[in-house]
Formats: sequence, C-alpha cells, structure tokens
Amino acid sequence: MRRDDTEDSLQAAFAAEALPHLDRIYSAALYLCADAASASDLVQEVYLRALRFFHQFEAGTNCRAWLLTILHNTFRNQYRDQRHSRSQVDIDDPVTALEVSAASSSDNDPETLVLSEMLDQEIVQALGELPEEFRSVIVLIDLQELTYQEGARALGCPIGTVRSRLSRARNTLELKLATYARERGYRRKGPV
Repeated sequence: MRRDDTEDSLQAAFAAEALPHLDRIYSAALYLCADAASASDLVQEVYLRALRFFHQFEAGTNCRAWLLTILHNTFRNQYRDQRHSRSQVDIDDPVTALEVSAASSSDNDPETLVLSEMLDQEIVQALGELPEEFRSVIVLIDLQELTYQEGARALGCPIGTVRSRLSRARNTLELKLATYARERGYRRKGPV
C-alpha cells in the first residue's frame, strides 16, 4: 500500500470514528470554558490533535472517550497557561473594564442562548463556579455519560479519585442549587 493510500484510509477512518462526536465534544468544551468562542477554539485544537495522533487510536475502543481525554488535557494545559498569563498586562492596549465586560457578555451568543434553554441559567452558573477538577468530572461522567473507568482514563487519575471528586462536585452543586430546586418543586421545603 502506498503512503497516500494509508493517509487516505486513516483520514476516512477519522471521519467515520471522530466526526460523529463533534457536537458532544463541543458541548463538553462549552461547559468547561463557559464561553462559546473559547469552546470553539478548544474543539478545533482537540480535533487537530486527534487527527495528528489518530494512528494511536485503538480501533474498536470508545472514540468519544478518547476525544474527551484529549479535550480535558488540552483544556487543562490551556487553563494552566492562561492562569500564568493573567498577571501580565499589555500597557499598549488600554482596554477598560466596561469593554471587557461587554465583550465577555454572552447575552447575545446563540450557543449560550441554546444552552441556557436546555439548562436554566442557575445551573449553568453553578457549574461554571465549580473548581476545574470538579467541573471536569461532572462534564465527563454526568453530562457526557462516560463510565468511571473512562472518566479516570480521561482525567489521568484513579477511579477512586473520580468517585471522590464526583461526590464532592455533586454535593457542592446540591448546596448551590438548593433554593433553585425548592422553587421548582424538585426538593421539599426544609433544611438544605
């Protein structure tokens, strides 16, 4: 088989295996980033990396879990890089706080509007307020429906850590959303 034939078959396999998961990967990225533009950039980076390393994907395994692993690792690396670069200020770009607030407003963003229709804003906000390691485990296990083992592989930690983080994340969300749940009849009135 010629090299071109091998590349063509690899690209065809990538299209068949990875592309059907694009919407779910974008959804997970949107939950992690809480910003449509950042989520789109993250998904683009994930699919570029996935295509570049698709020869390492084991056929017959869960491609969505493999893509979510790449998503999580890419997000974690970018998150770490962004944390370090936040303290740097470009004095040649005098952006006011009002401009930053207006630019980051997602009121007119179609993806955010659709997401907020699917989940009330209180839930989206509570998810966004979780620490990254808790938000990631909620996104992978509860929203993307990975198994504990697949989630552990994606997060690069033991299953016990996944279960612990998931329990703590769920408890934190329960506390944050107690009033919301009572107001909508999901929870009886009484102590939290």
